[in-house]
This record gives sequence, structure tokens and C-alpha cells, in this order.
Amino acid sequence: MTTNAELFERRRAAVPNGVSHATNVFAARAENAEVWDVEGRRYIDFAGGIGVLNVGHRHPTVVAAVKDQLERSMHTCWQVLLYEPYVALAERLNKIAPIAGPAKTILLSTGAEACENAVKIARAATKRSAILAFSGAFHGRTMMAMALTGKVAPYKQAFGPMPAEVFHVPFPVEHYGVSVKDSLRALDTLFKSDVAPTSVAAILIEPVQGEGGFHVAPTELLQALRKLCDTHGIMLVADEVQSGFGRTGKMFAIEHSGVKPDMITIAKSLAGGLPLAGVVGRAEIMDAVGPGGLGGTYAGNPLACAAGLAVLDVFEREKLLERSVAIGALIQSRLETLKGGADLLPINAIRGRGCMIAFDLVRQAGEHEPDADAAKRVTTRALQQGLVLLTCGVYANTVRILVPLTASDAIVKEGLDIMERALMRND
Repeated sequence: MTTNAELFERRRAAVPNGVSHATNVFAARAENAEVWDVEGRRYIDFAGGIGVLNVGHRHPTVVAAVKDQLERSMHTCWQVLLYEPYVALAERLNKIAPIAGPAKTILLSTGAEACENAVKIARAATKRSAILAFSGAFHGRTMMAMALTGKVAPYKQAFGPMPAEVFHVPFPVEHYGVSVKDSLRALDTLFKSDVAPTSVAAILIEPVQGEGGFHVAPTELLQALRKLCDTHGIMLVADEVQSGFGRTGKMFAIEHSGVKPDMITIAKSLAGGLPLAGVVGRAEIMDAVGPGGLGGTYAGNPLACAAGLAVLDVFEREKLLERSVAIGALIQSRLETLKGGADLLPINAIRGRGCMIAFDLVRQAGEHEPDADAAKRVTTRALQQGLVLLTCGVYANTVRILVPLTASDAIVKEGLDIMERALMRND
């Protein structure tokens, strides 16, 4: 039998160190919210491929759609020979996206690529160059996306100068001492000291920050940004790469605020595990780029498009938006009972929307001083007991939960039981 340790030694010899891992486990097979490694050990998956598997591992509807498309074609390149699944998926995304007026969609391969293209489109539409983002944001690892990302280590360090004319504003997190007023004041100062609003092409914001710690963007902030963008002709871009596709109880997290962005970047759970991303935006903005200015060899691959259409069918048929709310309520309720437990490590700042939930490990109950070491111990203990759990956050002390929305209550509760044991002080 091949072991995880043997495979990891092969990995060390063959793959660069820069690609890090949350675990040393090699998955052999998976179904819905469960994974079995090469040694036959079972795990409950509370990571979901970092938010990719909202419809679970190998959903039968998605698998069937991919198999059917596989019998027809695997690749022609959309820029050479067109195919209906691309058009059909774009039509459905245009219909459901919270965009004012007619919408259009370009399909791509990764979330970073989606953010890069949103910047390109915004610059073409506005004839401006400056871009604004927020501290704690994560928009990807390519050069422009890396510049937009609001965290240095490990994403930016050692990679030289970032692209110019990218500016950051503090993201409001009350327990870090940053309010919406503070963020808006910083934005006003930025406009006075560094860049004129008439030079800004776009503002990118995650309605719920992903890698930054699952902090929800307050409705007050999103409304203020919408007003500011309307006043100065700036494009408002909602990065829904991690928060989209039902994770928060609505198809797109920004719907909770009632704010309609000019563009939305999507990826991760769009295609149930296949690489697919996109930008959905107002039609007149999306058409600002001339022919040949957008595209990609693998972008909108036929197999991924078929999977994307199947994912949307699953959401409708299985009522996964309602399921997201129900699972989220179950998790939130359990976390509230754990908070303050004398025999548990202290947790605080339970937060999120729908089934996009996180909490912080802190040094003392009722306080906010982060304890990254404790968070790491919890995820390590959880893995040892059969639960895949991830951390995130600017201070690396946040534990996030991204269980598939198709998971049963029994599986969710079993995972929460393991997490509780992992939180024990003397376990």
C-alpha cells in the first residue's frame, strides 16, 4: 500500500516548496462531504477544496453532465470553434447576477484571471488606470491580482515591485478597531493625498472576505461605495470568487446588501470542481474591450461549461440556497454553545453569512488578541481525528468552515463533534 508519507517524499523531490499544503494527506477518492486517503482513512471535509465544492465532491448530476460532454468534445478553444455550453452558461449567469440592466459574461479559468480581466475591462471602459482594493483582501496570485491582495506574507514577499497605481483602504473590522467611518475617512484621505477619484477605474471588494478572515463587508460600506462610484464614474467590482454560488445563503453574497455592482468576478464553486471562472458585468461595460482584447486558450472549456450548467441545475432542484441557511444556522448555534466553555480553547468573533462561517482563536476569553498557534493546533488535532479544517485571516488565527452545502445534518454534526474535541484545552 502506498502511504501518505511515501507520496509526500516524492512530492518534496518533484514539486517546488512554494506550493504549500494545509495537510500532508493524499486523497484517493471522495463523495459529497467525505474523503478517503490513500491509506483508506476517512475524513469529513470542512474545507471543500477552499470553497470549490458547494455541491459536494462528484455530485452525480455534475459527473453525468461532464461525461455527456466528454462524448462530444473536450476542447476546441472558444476563440476558434464556438460551442453552445459556453453561450448557455453565459445566458444563465447573466439572468441570475445582481447586475442593473442587460448583462454579459466572459468565461475564464481561475479566480485570479477573473480579477485581472475585471481590471482590464474597467480600464478600457473608463479610460482610467488606478485601482482601489482593501486591506486583508485576496484576489489571486498573478501579478495584478497579487498587487490587489491586501496581505504581504506569503503572497507578495520576494516577488519584486507590484504593478503601479494600486491603492489599499482599511477594511472595516470592528474588533480590530476599524469602523466603516474609518474606512470611508481613509478613502477620502486617499483621494486627497494620492489619487484623484477621476483617475480611478475600479474599486474591488469581497462582500465577505475570504483569505482575509471571513469578515462581512457592512451594508453601509457597500452602499457608500456604490454612491461614490456613481458620483465619480468608477466601476464597482464584487469579487465573489469564494463567497459566491450559494455559500452565504444567496447566490451572490452582495445580494444581502441590495447593492448592484458593475461587475462580479466568479470562480471556485461555479463548476463543481472543474476549473472555470468568469466576469459578469453590465453589457455596455463588458463591450468596452475590442475584439481580441479578452480570451484564453482554455477559458470556458466545454467540460467546465457543462459542469457549470449542471451546478446551476443542482442549486435549483435541491434548493441549496435554503440548505446553506439551514447548515449555517446549525453551525452558528453549535459555535455559540462552545464559546466560553471552560474546558475549551477560547474562541471569539463568530461570524459569517449563510454557510460561510468562521471564528477566531484568542488568548483570553472575551478578548481579541489573536492566537495563531492555537488555531494551528486545532486544525492539526482535527485532521488527526478525521476532519479537514482550514485557517485564514490576517493574523492566521481564524478557523473557517466551508462544508459542502449538500452535506447531511449527520455529517455536519459529526464534523462539529470532532471540531469540539480539537478545541479541548488538554486534548
